[in-house]
Amino acid sequence: MRVSLVLPLVCASLCGVALSVCAADRAFTSYVSAKPVLNQPVDQLPVELRNPSEAKWVAWSQKEDKAIRGRLDQGNLDSMVNLLLYGTSFTKQPRIKVENLTEASRTGILRARVDDLIAGLRNPGDNERLTFLNALLRSHGIDPSSPGETGVFIYNQLQRVIQEIQILAKRGEEAKRLIQPNGAGPNGAPDPSAIFNWRAGLLRDRGVSLDTSIFPNFSIEQALRDLRNRGVLREGQVARVAVIGPGLDFSDKNDASSFDYYPQQTLQPFALYDSLLRLGLARSNAISMTIFDISSRVIDHIQRARERALSNADAPNTGYVIQLPRQLANPWPQDLIAYWRSLGDRVGSEVAPITPPSGLLSGIEGKGLETRAARIHPEVVLNCQAVDLNIVLERINLAEADRYDLMVATNIFIYYDAFERSLALENAGAMLKHGGLLLTNDRLPEVRGGSMRQAGLTDVQYNRDAVGWYQKR
Repeated sequence: MRVSLVLPLVCASLCGVALSVCAADRAFTSYVSAKPVLNQPVDQLPVELRNPSEAKWVAWSQKEDKAIRGRLDQGNLDSMVNLLLYGTSFTKQPRIKVENLTEASRTGILRARVDDLIAGLRNPGDNERLTFLNALLRSHGIDPSSPGETGVFIYNQLQRVIQEIQILAKRGEEAKRLIQPNGAGPNGAPDPSAIFNWRAGLLRDRGVSLDTSIFPNFSIEQALRDLRNRGVLREGQVARVAVIGPGLDFSDKNDASSFDYYPQQTLQPFALYDSLLRLGLARSNAISMTIFDISSRVIDHIQRARERALSNADAPNTGYVIQLPRQLANPWPQDLIAYWRSLGDRVGSEVAPITPPSGLLSGIEGKGLETRAARIHPEVVLNCQAVDLNIVLERINLAEADRYDLMVATNIFIYYDAFERSLALENAGAMLKHGGLLLTNDRLPEVRGGSMRQAGLTDVQYNRDAVGWYQKR
């Protein structure tokens, strides 16, 4: 009854929000708007943009947009490797940690998992991850029904990913040494500024993956609580929100949060909505959320969720369900556990979780999983609208009244170099209201004459994370 009465009002307001976003002028950043970023020292600009002109800018930005979007393909192949190592939906073989790969190869476990994955790709059935990978391999000219060429392709991708991991480990250690030579703050704890800085651009030449997990959402709630306590954000202040690149839970690169026994899901839009209500920063009937992404998979996933929410509005036992497993072998601090237990309680209702396979329960260092799940209310799903937008190179020209109070982007800017991150910061600023905030866990270089400034930093004190607040001047 609650949903039936509320939904017409939600749909009416939603239509107005959707029209304001969809009818707005989405476009590449103009040369004039990009000038503050282009006015940097010449050695900080791409070669093609040294001695810039409008013609050079237009040509570069269009070429760069294609290059950025093209990186999604390599990210998808990275996810295939993650599934090979950690997946349980296509095999009964034990999962393989990267550090144990040599031993798994020696004992035959790796070969068995590759064989099982090839068999699953050949006959994916209703496994949506395998169906996607079947099409992905075909787009690379690989026929999944041919086990020989499929196996060679999978092994080649595994070898590439392992080499990249080694390069990134060295790059990360060097970055941390340059930023924080002594390794810790005055009390022996990691300096949050160093944590915030060292990751910046770490994956700038790697494929763009859609990995997602609970941890960045916990970081954002911690930052929002900090902003509320400091008086930077007030009760009921946030109404228009944007999430940049929320991700899709396919198979995470971190074995501790990589699961494939439940359908693909996106967490951040609903987790952010949930946090805003829990902290009193927004009113439940006054939030509109835009999801910016370059991935057609993410956009299609959210659109389908909206369609199901609309058609199932009067069916309380259907709708969008988020699964929230956690490994008991990895101790969490009490505040993270409390967040995990409450996630979804302001935007949904507790439901029985999907039971993990027995092999997974017994195979995670002997301690298994604790699971829970929440069904998101249809009106919340309908208040989330996905828009194709490359934040590095595009913006939506909005009237001041239609601009955002808050934007969130976690684990996104790690994929871009300093110049691209400066462009993204200014594009976000163009879509924020005066005084509006962008929260991110990666440092974005400010530019002289730009619209954004770093106003503060929240130390999350878990998972080596820190969240910066960038504010519209």
